[in-house]
Amino acid sequence: MEACAFRDEHARFEKADAVLLGVSPDSPAKHDKFIAKHDLPFTLIADEDTTVCQAYGVWGRKKFMGREYDGVFRATFLIDPKGKIQKIWPKVKPAEHAVEVLAEL
Repeated sequence: MEACAFRDEHARFEKADAVLLGVSPDSPAKHDKFIAKHDLPFTLIADEDTTVCQAYGVWGRKKFMGREYDGVFRATFLIDPKGKIQKIWPKVKPAEHAVEVLAEL
C-alpha cells in the first residue's frame, strides 16, 4: 500500500527534484518481482546483510502474535542533497504517507 502510494505520487516527487529509494533485506529477485507486480517507478535497494537498516537504526527485535523475530521497522527518512537527514518518520500510515512527505519538500 505504501509503495503504491509513492508510485501514484511519483510525478510530484520528480517535480520537486526528489529521489525515492526503498530499502529492505529482500533479495534483488524479490525486489524485481515486487517492482513488476506494482509497476514501481523507483529503485528498491536490497540490503540482504541489513547493513543499511542497522546504520539507520531500523533493524531490531519485533513481536507479532507472540512471536519474536528480527526485522525492519517501517520508517521514512528525508535526506537533503548534501546527505543530511532533514526529517524522520518513525511510524507511518501507509496510504497517506506519500502526501505527508510531499508536504515537507
